[in-house]
Amino acid sequence: MSTIAKPHIRVQNLNVFYGDTQVLKNVSVDFPRKQTTAIIGPSGCGKSTLLRSLNRLLELTDGVRVSCKILVDDVDIMSDSVDVTNVRKRLSLIAQTPNLLPMSIFDNIAYGPRVSGMSWWNEIDGIDRMVERCLRASGLWEEVKDRLKEPASRLSIGQQQRLCLARALAVDPEVILCDEPTSALDPVSAQHVEKQLHALSMDYTVVFVTHTLRQARRIADNVIFLYMGEVVEEGPAESFFAQPKSTVTKAYLEGAFS
Repeated sequence: MSTIAKPHIRVQNLNVFYGDTQVLKNVSVDFPRKQTTAIIGPSGCGKSTLLRSLNRLLELTDGVRVSCKILVDDVDIMSDSVDVTNVRKRLSLIAQTPNLLPMSIFDNIAYGPRVSGMSWWNEIDGIDRMVERCLRASGLWEEVKDRLKEPASRLSIGQQQRLCLARALAVDPEVILCDEPTSALDPVSAQHVEKQLHALSMDYTVVFVTHTLRQARRIADNVIFLYMGEVVEEGPAESFFAQPKSTVTKAYLEGAFS
């Protein structure tokens, strides 16, 4: 008899307020382990708010109030006893636009492990291997392997976003969170990032926000559809797009609103 795997992340009764305005209302969703989950919905529905709740980055926003349980491997990361810095390392975020450090390509990747005290820092060969591994995983190694000491700012915008992905991998996360990671990229660069995210779901749990339904169709294993701060529908991507259950979902997929 087969068993159903436990979700990697389980959000229970998430409510978020910006001041007096409630942005998310009783959101309860699961994120399967080592799969890609897309969070979709019209502008202003709370997609990025949900994403940034997962690693407690949302709490850094002035005036925000959050109440919920968020279980990662059955441990409530909202507990006061939890090390928030470790949570943000385990669930690494890639923002909408590249946010590079004013350093070389090499040092952008090495910086995170250095400041977090990862054990291989004094082993030069270990650092070199780690940087190469992360650049290969982000699909960037062949393009930059002879330029590692150059400033990261010299890279194209698409290369910079893939460098941000490599930098996120360098701190050995379990989950990769992506907030519209291709929205600022040209189509070719966006395709590169999509390809790498899809490949990484073999080893990581990937959660991404997108405003592009075609992108969700291409790379998502699962979909969460938000509307006006509430979960309307969630499930495997294939059945979600082929046979939506809610009339609101059907209207959104047909382009009635965006």
